[in-house]
Amino acid sequence: MLKFLPAYLTTMIVMFVLDIIWLSMIAQPIYQQGIGHLMAAKPNLVFAGLFYIVYVSGLMWFALMPNRHHRGLKNTFVAAATFGFFVYASYDLTNLALLKDWPLSLSLIDITWGTLLSGVSASVGKWVFNRMNGIH
Repeated sequence: MLKFLPAYLTTMIVMFVLDIIWLSMIAQPIYQQGIGHLMAAKPNLVFAGLFYIVYVSGLMWFALMPNRHHRGLKNTFVAAATFGFFVYASYDLTNLALLKDWPLSLSLIDITWGTLLSGVSASVGKWVFNRMNGIH
């Protein structure tokens, strides 16, 4: 399992950095307009950290590890993007079902973001895995 650690850490870092850029610079006005009344002034870093640990573990289990013997990144990207779609869609559809005035447009943006973020992050992790394990 240690041979997956560099890929795990790389996937985590890529996902975290891209998500910070997305949440703080790009999508912040969209979230503020749609659900600003629900947002905390500061994120709870403990729960945010736990989210990334659990989520990246899911990406590793469902996307990277099953494709560890494949040289290319396409299979990993597709598996990770699919995982991201299902996870983000589950979250957003639950919010649409249960929360008053949850914006559909926000959910569509969030699902799209989660799908792309997952695919890209896991693909970079897989690239590192390939390089560190002599898969060219």
